[in-house]
Amino acid sequence: MNRHRGGTLDAFLAEEGILEEVSARAQKRVLALQLADIMEQKQLTKSHLARELKTSRSQVERLLDPQNTAITLESLERLAHAVGRQLRIEFA
Repeated sequence: MNRHRGGTLDAFLAEEGILEEVSARAQKRVLALQLADIMEQKQLTKSHLARELKTSRSQVERLLDPQNTAITLESLERLAHAVGRQLRIEFA
């Protein structure tokens, strides 16, 4: 009998000890996809964004990388401002 049958995905991930990691990666992926959409709408390149943020293009690549979850709130705030948006963070 499958011991996970009927449980939630969150419960399974928590039991495996990877809920926080998976959640952080999923949230970063959503942010990266949203930013890609905004950049496309506004016709912004990564180079343009790097100039706006006064940083390198490789640093912008790291900020936009869905796998890189090591990003500060300050960096997210600067990034949001650079694309003309407001950062909103909330507990669900």
